[in-house]
Amino acid sequence: MGVVFGVLGPVTAWDAAGEPIALKGPRHRAVLARLIVARRRVVPVGLLVEDLWDVPPEGAVGAVRTFVAALRRALEPGRPPRTPSRLLVTEGPGYALRAGPGQVDAWRFEQAVSDAADLPPDRAQARLDEALGWWRGPAYADFAEEPWARAERSRLAELRLHAVERRAQARLDAGLAAETVPDLDAHVSEHPWRESGWRLLALALYRTGRQADALAVLRRARDILAGQLGLDPGPELRRMEADVLAQAPGLDRPAEPESAAARLWTRAAADYDRTVATGARTRLESTVGLLRDLAVRGGGGLEAARGHRLAAVAAAEEFGDPELTARVIGAYDVPANWTRSDDPEAARQIVAAAERVLPRLPPGPAHDATRARLLATIALEMRGTRSPRGPEAAAEAEAMARDLDDPAVLAFALNGAYMQSCTRAGLAARRDAIGAELVDLSVRHGLVTFEVLGHLVRLQARSALGDFAAADGHAAAADQLAERHELPLVGVFTQWYAALRDAASGQATVAETEAAYRAAAAHLEGAGMPGLSEGLLPLALLSARLNSRPTGGQGPVEVDLEDDWGPYRPWAEPLALLTAGRGEEARKALRALPEPPADLMCEAMCCLEAEAALELGDEPVLRRARDRLLPAAGELAGAGSGLLTLGPVDTWLAHLNTALSRT
Repeated sequence: MGVVFGVLGPVTAWDAAGEPIALKGPRHRAVLARLIVARRRVVPVGLLVEDLWDVPPEGAVGAVRTFVAALRRALEPGRPPRTPSRLLVTEGPGYALRAGPGQVDAWRFEQAVSDAADLPPDRAQARLDEALGWWRGPAYADFAEEPWARAERSRLAELRLHAVERRAQARLDAGLAAETVPDLDAHVSEHPWRESGWRLLALALYRTGRQADALAVLRRARDILAGQLGLDPGPELRRMEADVLAQAPGLDRPAEPESAAARLWTRAAADYDRTVATGARTRLESTVGLLRDLAVRGGGGLEAARGHRLAAVAAAEEFGDPELTARVIGAYDVPANWTRSDDPEAARQIVAAAERVLPRLPPGPAHDATRARLLATIALEMRGTRSPRGPEAAAEAEAMARDLDDPAVLAFALNGAYMQSCTRAGLAARRDAIGAELVDLSVRHGLVTFEVLGHLVRLQARSALGDFAAADGHAAAADQLAERHELPLVGVFTQWYAALRDAASGQATVAETEAAYRAAAAHLEGAGMPGLSEGLLPLALLSARLNSRPTGGQGPVEVDLEDDWGPYRPWAEPLALLTAGRGEEARKALRALPEPPADLMCEAMCCLEAEAALELGDEPVLRRARDRLLPAAGELAGAGSGLLTLGPVDTWLAHLNTALSRT
């Protein structure tokens, strides 16, 4: 192996026989340490001068060259005169240490920690024992105050603590709970902010039959975190405390071995964290890629991705680089199926950021794909609003995308066009065409999530057009893709569609339809889609009651405003007032109704408006409701949502025309 370098403690070197090498003075060791920190990359002489002296003396460059020459003689004593060094090399403007992966103890330590993730518990413990034994003190101990060493010292210290905890986990998995307690107790005493250490100590105590001590440790952790750091325990500690109190069965068993995929993720994440600088712009773009995947995985992932996305855009803007900001905004091309925003304020901020950066992009076709993505983002985030900017941005994005040879950009633009296809009732056929193109484009180019979106869009559109045979096929296709590609949120929409299908068939009783809607609403809990869930269940239950009336029948239905109507409350209020016998107040609320939102519930809101107007015989509102519903003649009202229906639009139009003929 030749020379071996040690930085896990004071900086030193050993020859092939394991004897220490005399590295002369502190600045010689500083040069060596600085080159090791660079990890085989070239460090310019000028940067070495800046790092070695606060105020460089005259002749500092020459001094650095003298230090390097002395190090070469010490590290390669047998090298013939005037032959180039193969270890400490001159390259371009500076120097690099071309040490192999096994020649630096810190690098070997990183590899050992990574390797341990693939080993069974007993071998992992032995490997980590060996690796932790290489530490002779804090990393780069003699350069603790040097700014150039600070980040590397922190990173290695964190890795060491991680290794200690991984070793403890390996011991627990090997059934050595009692032997693990003393080391973990010392570990959390020295590092009280390590929540994973507290969790492992509590687990070790629990497995030795000391449940009360385990609870006491968790409470001590809570007190220390709150008292010294002002922090509440994180989810892992909270879950551990709940499991200990409940004597959860899983606490008694060693953890299942990590899968190959889990081990790969752990190693790749660690390598990325080690290789890519903390402040690198690349991290932002990588983060957005991760958020895209997180957003379609369910289990709170969508909600988490929304919050992180806004932070990523803000971080990108801090760099003052419009192209970076545009890429970060436009890269979040998560297919969106519901036409009401989950977080209107966040959407407004995203749109504002996109509008700020659009005019700052350099002109020319090289940035057309980025422009199209920004415009599609604006179209998506302005869904459900009545601003003309939404449809305008959607049209621009689609036109631009069709001129590009980039299927992913076109799919994203079509998503924007779909989001802006609810500006009036009766546009199901238009949405069906968008869905058909999305499916075709995605199948040809392997865009799985957009293929799913296309099927869901067509499911909605064919439902509105009364073609349930075709809608069934699209629901089945979406479910098959979701199962194959682990997309759990798709099931939210297909389960609601199944309830709609039963309601539209006319064969289910009101009680059966309501039960199906309640089951679908339960499936929606925790999905992170408030724009879809808020007020949906009361609206669906009301639709079932309205549809249960005899053909051609009218008559009041009970509406209770105590239910959580969410954004649909203004349309429920006149009906609730009629239920309470407060006709004049109902008429006032009816006439104050805003224009229905530009989303997939537009026709449903028109029907609720019509229902109240029919009960009150209010001619102006009867005409308004008829005119709004007329473009949807021949469709099923509300079924374009893929969630519920209020029956044929033609039936509503007939009731409205009859009522108007009497006024």
